[in-house]
Amino acid sequence: MNALLAFIKKEFLHIFRDPRSLLIIVGMPIVQIILFGFAITNEITEAHIAVVDPSRDEHTTALTRKILSGKYFILDEYLPSEKQLEQSFLKGKIKVGLVFEPGFSQKLERGEHPQIQIVTDATDPNTATTLYNYIRAITADYALALHPSKATPGGIDIRTRMLYNAQLKGVYFFVPGLITIILMLISAMMSSISLTREKEKGTMEILLVSPLKPVMVIIGKVIPYVFLSLLNGTVILLLGVYVFHVPIRGDLVLLFGEIILFIITSLSLGILISTKVETQQVALLISLMALMLPTIILSGFIFPIENMPLPLQMISNAIPAKWFIIIIKNIMLKGVGMAYIWKQTLVLTGMALFFIVASVKNYKTRLE
Repeated sequence: MNALLAFIKKEFLHIFRDPRSLLIIVGMPIVQIILFGFAITNEITEAHIAVVDPSRDEHTTALTRKILSGKYFILDEYLPSEKQLEQSFLKGKIKVGLVFEPGFSQKLERGEHPQIQIVTDATDPNTATTLYNYIRAITADYALALHPSKATPGGIDIRTRMLYNAQLKGVYFFVPGLITIILMLISAMMSSISLTREKEKGTMEILLVSPLKPVMVIIGKVIPYVFLSLLNGTVILLLGVYVFHVPIRGDLVLLFGEIILFIITSLSLGILISTKVETQQVALLISLMALMLPTIILSGFIFPIENMPLPLQMISNAIPAKWFIIIIKNIMLKGVGMAYIWKQTLVLTGMALFFIVASVKNYKTRLE
């Protein structure tokens, strides 16, 4: 019995003396509960809204003020026409638009049915439906206050327009996100084991004594996986288009160019991981555990980033998948060109260069 107790004590000491084990045992649950607790929410707050109000009269101003008085919406700007409204949607500045017809107050006072059109970005059907319901409920409450004897929304004719996904198909939302997640994880995993495989098989010495410079080794490791990942991405894209009927409204060459850029970014991140670890098992574990959870939770794939606390929003900027999801949705569903996605493209390019430079700096020219 004493021998068993001594052995148990030894195991506890081993665990407490290994900071990596303690980090996994204690740190991971804390990180997971924080991420899931703050990121997973069905409530949408502070959604940017634009208003087209030709009259700017008593009731349109009062109703707009009522919509903005809560925590759900933030006014982005007043716009002169619906054409400018669509431009704001293409730029990703707003989630919803509110369009009043001319002479709204006069028609309402005369007992007619003035129209309000609620325009939403339906590339995310759940968010679009939720925002529409918010505005509809607030409008109905306002109209009921004007006509308390009526149980209906007081003569206000509420119309809806779902941009880019009129039928609110869920696959329009999930397929671009799945393409991003699959490419990110597979590319990072494939490249993360490339250098560690050399270390485990003992062939690292050959690379070290070869005339190849570190940057040439890194590029040589990345290029074959670029073609394999591109083939993988093409298959996924074809399945999305022909099986799930997700449209590609933008330029196909631009789309594949962005896919290649994202693949290079993901592969470079995997190479960086492989320069920091010694075994394939550890590399795969880091690729799966350290990349999967943040990529799924903080990329905007499932949960809107705007609803998260500010610290998580800032952390999400370091997730390459966040920027690529914006790019691929804009090209596939909105049909935009480079003029609307150049910022996200520049961010991904900067990330790829950073990962490549960091990999070269961490490339060890001597065996330990």
